[in-house]
Amino acid sequence: MKIIDIQTLVVNAEMRNWVFVKVVTDQDGLYGWGEASLNWKTRAVTGAVEDLKPLLIGKDPRDIEQIVRILNKHSYYRLGIIGATAISGIEHALWDIFGKSLDLPVWRLLGGKTRDSVRVYTHLGLGDMKSVYETFDEGALRDKALAVVEQGYDALKVVFIPYAHFSVGIPARKHVGRLMRTLRDAVGDGVDIMIDFHGRPASIAGALQFIEELAPYNPMFCEEPVIPGDTEAMRLVTERAGCPIATGERLVGFKEFEPLFAAKACHIVQPDLNHTGGILEGKRIAAAAEQAFMGVAPHNPNGPIAGAAALHFDVSTPNFVIQEEMSGAVPWYDDVVSVPMKRTGSAWAVPEGAGLGVEVNEREAAKHPFKQEVFHTATAILPDGTIVDW
Repeated sequence: MKIIDIQTLVVNAEMRNWVFVKVVTDQDGLYGWGEASLNWKTRAVTGAVEDLKPLLIGKDPRDIEQIVRILNKHSYYRLGIIGATAISGIEHALWDIFGKSLDLPVWRLLGGKTRDSVRVYTHLGLGDMKSVYETFDEGALRDKALAVVEQGYDALKVVFIPYAHFSVGIPARKHVGRLMRTLRDAVGDGVDIMIDFHGRPASIAGALQFIEELAPYNPMFCEEPVIPGDTEAMRLVTERAGCPIATGERLVGFKEFEPLFAAKACHIVQPDLNHTGGILEGKRIAAAAEQAFMGVAPHNPNGPIAGAAALHFDVSTPNFVIQEEMSGAVPWYDDVVSVPMKRTGSAWAVPEGAGLGVEVNEREAAKHPFKQEVFHTATAILPDGTIVDW
């Protein structure tokens, strides 16, 4: 079996572009689908896939470890987030081919089942990006949270930390406290709440001041309280916070996670299998996290194939905690792609189909070509004109 072509298919999903990767083999009708979506980097990622393709033509797609090594080593310059995302999409497709060739689901090839269902959560607004990032009003927050719970979810994530700088004013802190109290009162103790800071506080003190307002309401975790990359800052926040701390969506590969493990600098890691180098790299990260007494809650606000890859990873990963998901993010979702994620309440069922269990209707996908994504980052400006983290 040999790889004869690698193609990309861009599908605009209104607030972001999905980048699907198709790896084609010389076996009649045998191909695999992966995903390499990266917000605001669509053209760079598709170009990276095209640049990497010549390295793989003629290779056996089942030699996944070797192929990933080729993509990393033979690129010469070390790859950042764009290259790692391109590799992730290709790698997903290789697993899909491998599973199809054996008529087995991918999770079987990753070591088998470690659970009978996969707990999931969604965002405020059920995927509507404006609701996710722009809900700072108590009434709207309550209504949108209840709408999520009405859909059967028992866990949700919110992003209501204000754009911040090195110091945090009392009104901003108190407003966050009111929002969290409103949210907890609305959904009750039976619903887990996660707060995504998006790395907005520019200081350890600022992050801790916000966490002090949130902790009494028992969040499942506070995510990215400071910008990733500074392990010591993350460790200090984790040691002093009165609730679990999570991070990792913007880290690339095992090497960038390793300092977190050594320093015990968080409680939950959040590798994005769409960005960190693929499923194999995610399994390495998860294994090291388990040894460091950390859980894994994979990041995934991406498209449907990334969701399928995460599902198979979750089924086979012992220290899995909860999965971010964005199913049905657009009205025509089911017209473009069929996926193995079947949700009952707040859990996905374990899939039994071959490979990742995904099929793409390329004709329908072509109806939603590339468009420039919305730049939410343009709102991350303080009243005095200072540009801050989004």
